[in-house]
Amino acid sequence: MFTAAAESFLRQAREIQEEELRRFASRVAALLQAPNPGPEAVDCLQRLHLTIAATKYPRKLDGKFVELLKTMLCSSKSPEQIQVLCAAILREMSPCNDLTLSCDEIQDTKLLSLVSSILLAQGNKADVSAVGQHVVRVLERKLPEGQNARSLLPVLSNVISVLPESFTEGDRSGLEKPGMAMVSTAAPSGHLLPPKEHLQEKAFEYCQRLIEQSSRRPLKKDDGDLQKACLIEAVKIMDIICKQNSSYVSRAVSFLKILHGRICGDATYARVLLPIAQFFLNHSKMAAVDCSGIYKHLFSDIPAQLFHNPSLAFEFLQFCKDNSQLFTEASSIFRQSFPNLFKFLAWNSPPLISEFVDLLPFLLDAGTAVEIFHLLLDLPCLTAALDIQLRSSALPTSEKSSCNPAMKPATCLEAFHHPLYKNPFEYLLRTKSAPEDAPERLIPLRQLLGSLASSPRVVQCAETVPVLLELFFRVVVEFADKGLINQLVVLLLQRSDQLYEIPAFKDDVYRVLSSQLVVLCKLHPALIVELSSEILEFSGTVSNIQDKEAIFIHLVWAIGEFLSVSCDKRCTGEQITRFFETLEVVLFEITQLRPVASTPHYPPCAITALMVTLAKLAARSQDLIPRVSIFLSKMKTFVQNPAVTSVYCKEDLEEILTRATELMNLLKMPSLAHFVFTPPVGVASTGFQREVTDTLPSALGIVTRLLQPAPGFVPG
Repeated sequence: MFTAAAESFLRQAREIQEEELRRFASRVAALLQAPNPGPEAVDCLQRLHLTIAATKYPRKLDGKFVELLKTMLCSSKSPEQIQVLCAAILREMSPCNDLTLSCDEIQDTKLLSLVSSILLAQGNKADVSAVGQHVVRVLERKLPEGQNARSLLPVLSNVISVLPESFTEGDRSGLEKPGMAMVSTAAPSGHLLPPKEHLQEKAFEYCQRLIEQSSRRPLKKDDGDLQKACLIEAVKIMDIICKQNSSYVSRAVSFLKILHGRICGDATYARVLLPIAQFFLNHSKMAAVDCSGIYKHLFSDIPAQLFHNPSLAFEFLQFCKDNSQLFTEASSIFRQSFPNLFKFLAWNSPPLISEFVDLLPFLLDAGTAVEIFHLLLDLPCLTAALDIQLRSSALPTSEKSSCNPAMKPATCLEAFHHPLYKNPFEYLLRTKSAPEDAPERLIPLRQLLGSLASSPRVVQCAETVPVLLELFFRVVVEFADKGLINQLVVLLLQRSDQLYEIPAFKDDVYRVLSSQLVVLCKLHPALIVELSSEILEFSGTVSNIQDKEAIFIHLVWAIGEFLSVSCDKRCTGEQITRFFETLEVVLFEITQLRPVASTPHYPPCAITALMVTLAKLAARSQDLIPRVSIFLSKMKTFVQNPAVTSVYCKEDLEEILTRATELMNLLKMPSLAHFVFTPPVGVASTGFQREVTDTLPSALGIVTRLLQPAPGFVPG
């Protein structure tokens, strides 16, 4: 309804004819000339502004009326609202030949801002230059009580955008031109400066005064917040000035070092430390000063103490993103402090997930990948530990020291000060990288912190981990060598048993790890042979089928796909037999029928994955074919047993039986089976072979139809 009303007003404004507009302007003039123009005058001015602004072509108003608008604008007796509306109407009419306006005599900053906006809209270069010069002169003087220079800064910005040359002087004779008079500054040389350099000097001095005054104790909290905001802006402006004119760097460096020393011990000034650090990052090389203490304090102390401050967390990560090259250089301070950055994410996710997604690739390299892998998996645990740390800091000293080392702590809060958990807490809450330390020390701590697993903050943090894990692997595979890939696969299998006890979190992590396991195996197929002990241990553990289904199935697939002499010349018949026997035992274990009250239910896809991998291994070591064929032939008995049919659905049992029959038929032709399961080098890249590999069920179905047995044939 509001949109329809607005459209109606606009349509009416566009349809007003010149004669009607002239009569309406006369009415407005009468209202403005009244002793005290009131709400009706304001309303009419608003309607007039809408009428003039609603059309693309310029509206014409009587010269006397334009002069009246100028008079009302410049009159100190006019209400501010009427001044603003008069200025808006004159801007809409610009460029206007009937308008003569100057800002030279105006000292009031608000009026100067309004008049300047009209002169800029007029577009006359001389007027624009005059506006810039006059604004500079006003800014360099002390303003009367109650006036604010803030409204003039946009004007100055617009002048620089429209006519940048108005603040530069190309020869010396230009200094004597009318309207271009120079004024002296506090420069020790006593020379006169052009307007741009003069503005830099005055702005720098003003920032210095602001910073000096910030040491005064504020009378109320709001004053303190304003004081810190002014400090931040003053430091940023100093940084800008030094970028424009390097002669200010030495003055600023000594000044800001003193400021840093004054505020670094006060956590309430933490946000000011960011622009200070940015300044030194930009200029410390030119100034030849050592700023390592400033960076170390920022990256070591601030995240550890103020991770719970959401605005600081956002600004800190933005600072890291803006200076991301620091994490790819050899600067030890930045590279060693990345565990601290994860505290911001652990406490403030998901709001900071976007920033961390941008930052994580810069933190990753061959030296940090393993430690960051552990950090990501332990992120919800870190959230819980930070919660305990925050609550502990609020306890009185007497309660912190009342811990009895001889007794096991009853709560997480007690454990935080207990010698038994001191090292695990310190490791999880570390401020610097510790790649040599063993993360196994966190196992008891994960169990202890299980009571916080349902905390909303912990749950929210856990939900961000899969996203970051996927990003982690996408980045790592770009630079990982064979050694790092092997290391990550081993850790992937180990850490699947060492996750924080949040069921949904574990399922999501298993899903990501299983898919990335396939990626790593494709990158380095020889890892199946090189890590045979670790892979056999994991794939030979029956409990992993149900506890870590996705990882188990993908690992079994990788064994069948890559345990081949075509992938690694070191692959021997003995190794194939060793893997075969391990998986054979597992398949027997989950399909044998026991005289027990209930039959355990294992994922049907795990059964079919085991059957296919056993068939692949048998095709490569053909003396194993009779063993797997006998096993496959017994699957009909398995799927028809009443105890099995009571726990598996019909469709799953049919899929198991169909796959067993297809594999058994294929193995009757060993050469064809070997070609389908293990193509020769060179053939694997052909379109036909890719199609066979990608659509193995279809290939098995074709072979089955070729070997279609006579009616009534029953395997086994």
